[in-house]
Amino acid sequence: MSEFGTPEVVATGLRFPEGPVPMADGSVLLVEIARGTLTRVLPDGELSVVAELGGGPNGLAIGPDGAAYVCNNGGFEWVEAGNLLFPGHAANPEACGSIQRVDLTSGAVTTLYDSFDGERLKGPNDIVFDAAGGFWFTDHGQVRDSGRDHGALYHAAIDGSRITRQRAGMMGPNGVGLSPDSKTLYVSETMTARVWAMDVVAPGTLAPPPPWAPGRFVGTPPAFRLLDSMAIEESGRICVGTMVEGGITIFDPDGGGSEFLPLPDVGVTNIAFGGADRRDAYITASTTGTLYRVRWPRRGLIVN
Repeated sequence: MSEFGTPEVVATGLRFPEGPVPMADGSVLLVEIARGTLTRVLPDGELSVVAELGGGPNGLAIGPDGAAYVCNNGGFEWVEAGNLLFPGHAANPEACGSIQRVDLTSGAVTTLYDSFDGERLKGPNDIVFDAAGGFWFTDHGQVRDSGRDHGALYHAAIDGSRITRQRAGMMGPNGVGLSPDSKTLYVSETMTARVWAMDVVAPGTLAPPPPWAPGRFVGTPPAFRLLDSMAIEESGRICVGTMVEGGITIFDPDGGGSEFLPLPDVGVTNIAFGGADRRDAYITASTTGTLYRVRWPRRGLIVN
């Protein structure tokens, strides 16, 4: 018998949902990339649009000021295959990614960052806040007719005043998360299906990388799977949304192997922990437009 609960459908009809954030009132905030919205899912599955974001809203987190912070990749072309929805190449020939702030009371949207040192952000993807009040985010890049962008890892301030690039030249960085002691930053790469660990030496600053790698190698799935966004357990395990063979891959942070929870979607992208005991795992099955809830065997980490 599985240690995981039976997946329950919370909502359907979403247009490539990602970035679930369980809220104190029992609702879940998430983004719909193909619809270009920040959306609230009520406990009964009812949907309401909080803000129209445009482009391709991708990652989502709540900041210390109570506002929502969104990684916007600029938008995809979309491919319909039966009842499944898949992202394709970038919708625009030029990079147009950004980091957006949404006032959850008024729905007002402002753009905090759209470039670094004069270079446009290509495809911001996922975001996590640190204890100092800043945030880490991945720029996955985009696929264009001319080829695939390199990706990067950034740290930024919530007031739009400072952004630094801590890693460049990554191969599609996607999920990002912090260890329970906040001393290690984890990043998953999609196409290489690798999870990397990087030492945080000061707020917003990483130790230099080793040769030929962005950090310490944590793990990769034992079969052909692609990795998306992540959440961290209180135990320190790293839970990563997994595509092709859809589900959640759970990595041992010390590199001791992985376990896998299969789910009925080839495009499982995100996981977030909520509920009174932080054992309700909210999981986005993006190609079918479904939000699932699974009772988890262990508690999720409290996010900053």
